[in-house]
Amino acid sequence: MAEMKEMTIDEFAKVLSSSEPVPGGGGASGLVAALGMSLGNMVLALTTGKKKYAVHQQEIEESMKKADELKEKLLLSIDRDAEAFEPLSKAYSLPRESDEEKAYRDEVMKKALVTASEAPLDQMRLISDAMILIRRISEIGSTLAISDAGAAIQFAFAALKASSLNVYINTKLMKDRKIAEEMNERADLMIAEAEQIYEETYTGVLSMIKGGE
Repeated sequence: MAEMKEMTIDEFAKVLSSSEPVPGGGGASGLVAALGMSLGNMVLALTTGKKKYAVHQQEIEESMKKADELKEKLLLSIDRDAEAFEPLSKAYSLPRESDEEKAYRDEVMKKALVTASEAPLDQMRLISDAMILIRRISEIGSTLAISDAGAAIQFAFAALKASSLNVYINTKLMKDRKIAEEMNERADLMIAEAEQIYEETYTGVLSMIKGGE
């Protein structure tokens, strides 16, 4: 399969809706988060060079570069998620008739589940970085495009929570509960921090839009 970030929207949607094992929730999460970061960058693009926001010009330019880098990394995470899931997909089909086969399958599954959990955790970290940037964009960006900053934080937070489900479904199957709980705690912490960023950003945007209502 070609790199999914190179697919057209229609091609990606078709394979996503098919019985193919990838892309799945992780790939869709990466795309949604990338769209959210792109929306945030659009706000900056509509702000840069405006006299009203000249005091933030340097930060705006730096943020545009950072936003573009994050968007690219999020798009790459779509394929990385697929690559991380492949060993687990193969492990499920391993024979387990004899004790030797069961032991081998268990060992392969152990490694594959960790790999399949690390990918969404990495994706969540990228989305967390995107959310921090989007929050700042909502503060320094043009008020004429503030609703897009609000939409951007909605996309990013939804993608982060969706990505976390790929962590939890894999850690649930782990026999090594110490590793499972450590990974769950990493995901839990990112969700808690992201929820605060989301609430601050969305509430701020909504207040600016609705004004004195």
